[in-house]
Amino acid sequence: MDWQTSEDTVPSAPVTEADARLLLGRPPATGAWRDGDPVGDRHFAGFGAFRTEGGRELPAYRLAYETWGELSPARDNAVLVLHALTGDSHVRGPAGPGHPTEGWWDDIVGPGAAIDTDRWFVIAPNMLGGCQGSTGPSSIAPDGYEWASRFPYLTIRDQVAAQVRLADALGIDVWAAVVGGSMGGMHALEWAVGFPDRVERVGILSAPPVNTADQIALNSVQLEAIHIDPRFQGGEYYDAGDGDGPHRGLALARRMALLNYRSPTELNQRFQRSWQSGVSPLGHGGRFAVASYLDFHGNRFTRRFDANSYITLVEAMNSHDVGRDRGGVEDALARVTATTLVLGIDSDRLFPVDGQHRIARSIRTTLDGAAVVLPSDFGHDGFLIESRAVGAQLRRLLESPGP
Repeated sequence: MDWQTSEDTVPSAPVTEADARLLLGRPPATGAWRDGDPVGDRHFAGFGAFRTEGGRELPAYRLAYETWGELSPARDNAVLVLHALTGDSHVRGPAGPGHPTEGWWDDIVGPGAAIDTDRWFVIAPNMLGGCQGSTGPSSIAPDGYEWASRFPYLTIRDQVAAQVRLADALGIDVWAAVVGGSMGGMHALEWAVGFPDRVERVGILSAPPVNTADQIALNSVQLEAIHIDPRFQGGEYYDAGDGDGPHRGLALARRMALLNYRSPTELNQRFQRSWQSGVSPLGHGGRFAVASYLDFHGNRFTRRFDANSYITLVEAMNSHDVGRDRGGVEDALARVTATTLVLGIDSDRLFPVDGQHRIARSIRTTLDGAAVVLPSDFGHDGFLIESRAVGAQLRRLLESPGP
């Protein structure tokens, strides 16, 4: 559950005065992309009624997505790239109208890159329940009001089922590869287990086979931070003016999460006990630099995300158990036929590498028969930051024969 945005593909750093000026003004009630906003590089695909695992129904939904490269005449070179919790479809390209951040994997996807768009046709959707163009809580329901708290509970499998419809609409029967990190890795794993005949290769980066009690506990306090913000109003805040939405609760959830996505080594090395300014934090009103760093990124996050979407997506992550109703994890993973890369980061304290080892042990078609564990000081977000090492492994996957 990393924060998959371009600002997190670089090491942590103290907040400067120029950084602080970026956040002048009151945050909007929601940072969601809304109809009427600049489209940017998005495409949209619309679909009819969708029934969730829980029995709720969306009368219709859409997925926003972006593409790079050209689909071959045989339609056999399509690669699905799946984003993490708070990512979106903007895998590569500059920030600009419609895109609040630059591409989060520019070093991985592109001409000549590990996922080479001169060879592969890359598709990246914003997941169902998100807030950057796909149907989610901030979208307008049939009655003319935002779905808000009425938006149905989604599982990881629901979100993959929505992606399956997108693949069908695009005429892609078999993916040359499905690649995802963190929450996107959960989706990639579900694709490989649930639709083995439609996936030739799969890359599962920094993702677990199940969301454990520890991970659910970490999520629960973040969700409570949003719920107890009085401006959350039970999820009915979309008419609020700038500064009157649930930005404090959402920013606090972001701050909590950042502590799980970076390692103690990195934070200690980057910040040590330094002060944010010349004013002492030892009883004189000053602040430690690391606290200002967390504040800055929490506040910045509220300008590009939606509190209800955050709740929807975190609850979907909590649903993740690849072995549910499949005889357990090992029996489920035995269904995978795709050539598989399983990659973890040795300092990841959110999804520790024992989860990646468990996945790799149970898939017969894993490269080298084992998980690849990369050394990094950056913790969970290492799969975004260590682009050279991660890119080398993805290139190896894509150059490997399919089943």
